[in-house]
Amino acid sequence: MEFVDPRAVPGAPVEPYELGTDLHADDIAIGLLANGFPDSVAFLDHVETALAALLPEARFHRYDKGNASALVSDQMLGEIVAECRAVVGAYGH
Repeated sequence: MEFVDPRAVPGAPVEPYELGTDLHADDIAIGLLANGFPDSVAFLDHVETALAALLPEARFHRYDKGNASALVSDQMLGEIVAECRAVVGAYGH
């Protein structure tokens, strides 16, 4: 019996992820973006509770696209960029 490993050798070099923010800064605002699928808002309720326990100094801003098939509007994107230093996107189903 022969076992074959279906994984390929990576074709692209591994690049480190360098984006980030100081979550313990004095004025940290975190956006919570629901994509419009059922339960995405409810899921973010739990995410906010968990993050607030770890980051009591954080403020949270809630956003909801309302339509899972639509892109985030330019207006909403502008609000997110202006108000938040980090964003968590939620995908319900």
